[in-house]
Amino acid sequence: MTNKSTATPILPPGQSLQSQARSLFHDSFAWFQHHWLEILISGGIAAAIVLLLHGIRAWAIRLCSRGSGTANWTSIIGRALAKTGNFFIIMAALQLVSGYAQPPQTVATTIRVLFTVAAVFQVAIWVRELIFGAIEHRTTSETYHNEGLASALGIIRLLVSIALFAVATVMVLSNVGVNVTGLVAGLGIGGIAIGLAAQGIFGDLIAALSIIFDRPFRVGQNIKYDTTSGTIEQIGLKSTRVRSFDGELRIISNRQLLDKEIQNLSDRNHIRFSWMLGVAYETPPETLDRIPAMLREIVEAEGATAPRAGFANFNASSLDYELIVEVPTSDWSIAHPTRDRIATAILRRFTAEKINIPYPTQTTYTAAPDGTLVMPYPDPQIVRVDGTGAG
Repeated sequence: MTNKSTATPILPPGQSLQSQARSLFHDSFAWFQHHWLEILISGGIAAAIVLLLHGIRAWAIRLCSRGSGTANWTSIIGRALAKTGNFFIIMAALQLVSGYAQPPQTVATTIRVLFTVAAVFQVAIWVRELIFGAIEHRTTSETYHNEGLASALGIIRLLVSIALFAVATVMVLSNVGVNVTGLVAGLGIGGIAIGLAAQGIFGDLIAALSIIFDRPFRVGQNIKYDTTSGTIEQIGLKSTRVRSFDGELRIISNRQLLDKEIQNLSDRNHIRFSWMLGVAYETPPETLDRIPAMLREIVEAEGATAPRAGFANFNASSLDYELIVEVPTSDWSIAHPTRDRIATAILRRFTAEKINIPYPTQTTYTAAPDGTLVMPYPDPQIVRVDGTGAG
């Protein structure tokens, strides 16, 4: 069963193109003889509309230049409007004034069909420019430019253009009376076949778009995933290249990369490290009370903060104090020297305060067969003042 379109065809059934053109000419000539005043007035109004639309397009071109080469929304909208074609401007003006001029049916139908063709393709061009502008706005603001991503964006532009103009063509054919049911079905089946055949490529392409718009990382940032840490060197159409801190260049599929937990090391706002400091049990309690304040003073003198600086636990050979330091930077080349200076300052301050950091020590006591304790050191000898030992 065939579905019939409700649109009015350009050529009536059984009428050839030559006879249709002859009829259009005679109808137009008779219309001009009887409605020449309305036609002149409509022509003046149409000319004014054309000038107005040209003025809007010129204003849009100025919006593009106002963007100064950057992909901001002002320049994006201006660039889209600047793509307005002359054919659309003329047909829009004729469509707006055709009702006042009272043209014959053939002339009105011709104007309507031509305006439909111009409007559909013009809207497709506007939408395409807005989509391209949105992608450029996202990429240029986040410094994603590289050769691989440029290729990906080129393919994205091609796919968007094909999709938009395919839809526009189907809409135009439907409006001029062509049965597009088979065409739509064929395009759908073809799209499914292509999608199944290239699902891996399209999956990585969509993952590349996710990287562009979701921005989990950017070129030049340090990331960590699984057991790999490195710097993003290139984001391509299918894969991302990561230069590991060991020097190897690791290449991973965009889709597989986004399936993992990614730690963006460059976007952190501080670097944290901690120490467990042990002091001797012989340290006076008054000195122990001052240790947390000492540690915070040392840390803050280096421009860092100490979220935790206090007693932790009783260890086997020491009293342990936990010190957690946060350095307000994401660069280890700054955090490492800061950590070194803090460690040296702690040792210097503990030495000045006579706070001993003990080595791990252990004393073993043994017993004789009769149960008496055997001291681990020889019996002390009593030395007299005259230098002779006790007998």
